[in-house]
Amino acid sequence: MIATLNGVSKELYAKIETKKATIGVVGLGYVGLPLAVEKAKAGYKVIGFDVQEARVEMVNNGINYIGDVVDEELAVLTKSERLRATADYSFIREVDAVMICVPTPLDNYFQPDTSYVENSAKAIAEHLHEGMLVVLESTTYPGTTEELLKPILESSGLVCGRNLHIAYSPERVDPGNKVYNTKNTPKVVGGVTPACTKIAAALYRAVLEGDVHEVSSPAVAEMEKILENTFRNINIGLANEMAILCHKMNINVWEVIEAASTKPYGFMPFYPGPGLGGHCIPIDPFYLTWKAREYKYHTRLIETAGEINNSMADFVISRCTKILNEHKKALNGSAIVLLGAAYKKDIDDMRESPAIPILEQLDAAGAKWKVCDPHVSSFHFKDKIIDTVAVTPELLHEADLVILMTDHSTFNYELIAEHAKVLFDTRNGLKQWAAKIEHYYLL
Repeated sequence: MIATLNGVSKELYAKIETKKATIGVVGLGYVGLPLAVEKAKAGYKVIGFDVQEARVEMVNNGINYIGDVVDEELAVLTKSERLRATADYSFIREVDAVMICVPTPLDNYFQPDTSYVENSAKAIAEHLHEGMLVVLESTTYPGTTEELLKPILESSGLVCGRNLHIAYSPERVDPGNKVYNTKNTPKVVGGVTPACTKIAAALYRAVLEGDVHEVSSPAVAEMEKILENTFRNINIGLANEMAILCHKMNINVWEVIEAASTKPYGFMPFYPGPGLGGHCIPIDPFYLTWKAREYKYHTRLIETAGEINNSMADFVISRCTKILNEHKKALNGSAIVLLGAAYKKDIDDMRESPAIPILEQLDAAGAKWKVCDPHVSSFHFKDKIIDTVAVTPELLHEADLVILMTDHSTFNYELIAEHAKVLFDTRNGLKQWAAKIEHYYLL
């Protein structure tokens, strides 16, 4: 039996306080690598675990592949051996606390795929030792920590609340955000027991500058994360529906939103676009719709918002077809240039990018398309690697239709406005240049 104080391992608590704890991070992607870097910068020894050997090798060589991580910081941390990576889970024996930051995608039926969490938990369980802390950060449905993670970890023979600590603390990563990052974004923590909450919160407070908000259970923390992203999903769905209706009524939806934004209370602006992207907002609400069925409840508002957002690719293609028709051209055979492949501005993240379903429809219609993105050099499309191309006057001039998909700050909008003959702006990114474009269409 480990020595405890109010259920908290005194040894682990002391290690956290003195920065002598070794921290493990499972999954070195958009969430895990920035977290591992922050923990190492805070003075802890950190071991990153990932099944992708290429990532492990890059981290150990100090080579960064995540936009929210500073290249020089990663290089310094790996060179000093403050941070190292491995694909060998036996090194879990060396860590005092481990954070699970693995993907939680949806399957083809929009049901949660928890296989990454399950496989990580099983690998950790084989090497658990007394007094350890395990925190799940992956976004998932309420109940995952206690119903899925806890039984797997306790199969090791350890018991949560006696000689093992388990908690949930949802990741809050906004790629490309210049103000809020892993270090200064407030954290929510909910442990299986009050002692689990206390020890997990102590670790985060020792590393992060943002506030650490403790809640009564993992389920509360899991639900609040779903609420965060469902809130955005629904409001973006409203903005998209307004865009469709405004187009039919010949009203500029962007001007409408700008006008509504002058109200100092009771209104928060959300903007339409060609579709949702990223790993969270398009996916997370469906975890809740799936879980709600267990309680015989149908989440109508969430699913309706999802339907609207998922239909935006169809709306964009419909608009493209009508725009080309105005110029006596068919979508089949037309030269289309997409400006932007990443799911939002100034990042290289292609996860769930709305560009992909739009490209699929352009491809099926027989259009001849090319993609420009200063942040994305290539991407996967239909089992192929597609290289992006540079924005040139010749490319723009020869295009039958140019579509602004992602309003990157690095695009030369003056050049685009000067040489694009027909432009469909799905982001309101060329507002100030609209008068210079021969044929300008706004979402």
